[in-house]
Amino acid sequence: MPDKSEDKIPNKTETTPKGKGFGSVLGKGKPSMPKVPVPKSSWRGFLIYAILGILLFAFFAFTSAPTSRFMPAEPLSKAINDIKDNKVENIEIDGDRLNVKLKDGQTYISRKEENQSFFTAIEAAKVDPSYASITVKDRTFSQAWVTILTTFLPLGLIILFFFFIFRQAREGASSVFSFGQSRAKQFTRDMSKVTFADVAGVDEAKQELQEVVDFLKHPEKYRAIGARTPKGALLVGPAGTGKTLLARAVAGEAGVPFFSVAGSEFMEMLVGVGAARVRDLFNQAKKTAPAIIFVDEIESIGRMRGLGFSGGHDEREQTLNQILVEMDGFAPNDNVFVIGATNRPDLLDPALTRPGRFDRRVVLDLPDIEGRKAIIQIHMRGKPFAKDVDIERLAKRTVGFSGADLANMLNEAAILAARAARREIENLDLEEAATKVKLGPQRKRMQTEADRKLAAYHEAGHAIVGHMLPQIDPVHRITIVARGMSGGHTMFPPTEDRSNERKSRLLEQIATALGGRAAEDMVFKDLSTGAASDLEVATHIAREMVTEYGMSDLGPINIKSQAMFGLWSRMPEEGGSISESMMTKVDTEVKNILDAANKQAIEILKKNKVKLDKVAKALLEKETLDTDEFEKLIGKKKT
Repeated sequence: MPDKSEDKIPNKTETTPKGKGFGSVLGKGKPSMPKVPVPKSSWRGFLIYAILGILLFAFFAFTSAPTSRFMPAEPLSKAINDIKDNKVENIEIDGDRLNVKLKDGQTYISRKEENQSFFTAIEAAKVDPSYASITVKDRTFSQAWVTILTTFLPLGLIILFFFFIFRQAREGASSVFSFGQSRAKQFTRDMSKVTFADVAGVDEAKQELQEVVDFLKHPEKYRAIGARTPKGALLVGPAGTGKTLLARAVAGEAGVPFFSVAGSEFMEMLVGVGAARVRDLFNQAKKTAPAIIFVDEIESIGRMRGLGFSGGHDEREQTLNQILVEMDGFAPNDNVFVIGATNRPDLLDPALTRPGRFDRRVVLDLPDIEGRKAIIQIHMRGKPFAKDVDIERLAKRTVGFSGADLANMLNEAAILAARAARREIENLDLEEAATKVKLGPQRKRMQTEADRKLAAYHEAGHAIVGHMLPQIDPVHRITIVARGMSGGHTMFPPTEDRSNERKSRLLEQIATALGGRAAEDMVFKDLSTGAASDLEVATHIAREMVTEYGMSDLGPINIKSQAMFGLWSRMPEEGGSISESMMTKVDTEVKNILDAANKQAIEILKKNKVKLDKVAKALLEKETLDTDEFEKLIGKKKT
């Protein structure tokens, strides 16, 4: 299938989340481990448990040891017979236990009946007690301790139990009152190591934010000429274009307190907590003014009001209302600047985005070739590259890549080089990394010969149709090696940055997308499920041409529709709904465009059947063909 991530219709860019390459710094000596302070509360808890253990041990020692039932004992009759036989030297009575010591030096333990006198037992056996020395051990002290422990230990355990219950309740109450405190993280200039020198490809946005930093550092310069310090700037752009990185650079450059918070951190299950956190955040910023507040993913709390089903008193709307009040209530000398970042500006409430709250809208788009070169040079720092690596060529190869894509590509290239035990990153590493970022890693799987042949003709069909159409970019690579969810792919990376697309080129893109399916139908007289994603891409382009760009027989009309509850409806700001007849006309126009593109692809393949067989055969042998190998088979592309 063609690489649909490289050729997109305008303003429908999809990028991967923003990220930054990693590096490592090796220092001399052994790093010292930081000492982790032990909280006082843990020491108190340990002390309480230790005292409790000692008390329990003492209780069992004094109550169980004298009357232990687990020690071996001789029968009472043996002790009486030994007294009768004049073998006993001394008998010590310790409660119910008898410690018997014989005249030959041997000792043993016997036991009398509980609450029965030993002398009564001797007299009942008609034995003279004068035959042995009998003493009674004084247990007054131990019995006193047993009485104390049995009386006060249960009381002490009950007190400890209620102490822990009240302590947990107090901590819970304090945590409830802390709900209203801001969760923002405060940064200083020394804490953020990112500066504007680490940001590239967004020069206009950097200039806007550099002025903000200068406003906060030298406000008197602007007040002298009557200029008012802006209150906020909204960073708008696709994911991965550097919004958060720019905010970190502002934190590193500003030299003023910088408060960073995500929009979702204002929300809690308790109603009113978000508004309280907003008040607390702005109060902290005002106390340390001049200061900057950065709210990432601001659309999570700044959504347009009146679109939900929870009425006007839900938590999100209260939080948004508080932000509106705080931003609009600034005094001119507060010097608190708010930066918001979003990739969905269409969801934001108009009251939030108006001048006076967010005075500036800074748009970050995908970098052009010069921007990509600058980004690549930043992320090449600390990485060894081969001498033949050409940054210019690499920047042209990565049209449509965001800053996060480029950082990830160079990182993946470094990983591939390290895996192959190379000391330098080479062109083949960069090529594989760029493909991996867009399409995913290779999948080694067993394929039948029939599946390989089907994939070869499918990808060859894409390549032949795209090669014969004049406005399609040259084929960069064809492969039947599976990546991600696809069994193969044909790449047509743009050779230049385009800000607009023409109708003729969009029609050629649809024909190229349907080239694989047309080749299957022509060669095998059958169709497979492998063209599902191609049909999705082709149908999407055709529907956008009809409903949004006015490129159909319906004329210059925009029908920006969406599926809602199974029915079509216009966007809320447009009002109304689409009629049944108009829906039918749209579907008819989309089908006509797809049928014409499919017919064009079939005609091209029929005229070039020999070339199609050559490319498919080469793919079965080599699995992958690059530009030079492909053009050797069918000739140079005509433009």
